[in-house]
Amino acid sequence: MAVKRERFWPGVLALILALALSAQPLPDWAQVWRPDWIALVMIYLAIHSPRQFILGSALLVGLLLDALYGTPLGQYALSLIICCYPALKLHLRLMLVPIWQTTLSAVLFTALYQFMLFWCNGATGNDPGAASYLAPLLSNAIVWPLVLAALDRLRLGPRTKS
Repeated sequence: MAVKRERFWPGVLALILALALSAQPLPDWAQVWRPDWIALVMIYLAIHSPRQFILGSALLVGLLLDALYGTPLGQYALSLIICCYPALKLHLRLMLVPIWQTTLSAVLFTALYQFMLFWCNGATGNDPGAASYLAPLLSNAIVWPLVLAALDRLRLGPRTKS
């Protein structure tokens, strides 16, 4: 029996789309509510494609985000690695729980991501305000089921009725 290999391109395509959504300019009032697209996609990949180089991908994508936002080198990379590691370790359990529990887990992982960004910004003397760290958690909770459905569809293909 042949071993089914996971397709690599859906994850790459999702990361490129998440980078594009992260780079998209928003009005000042909406900037605070921007979901953490990259973190959500990396959490999804850590849960559903753990054999691919998730932590290495988190490092590379985090360095791209550092360059995109002009932050100190390694801030987003460190935050993404620390965010993805628990999702990677718990991926077998998270695949079996209902969607509301994966949503709660994704919000907790992105809260860890936001805390690391808060800590790095505090260490470098930047203070964008507490709302810029707490508001994305609510938008992440709203967007996560949509991200989950879209990436499942992209990774698994359309479902056929038998």
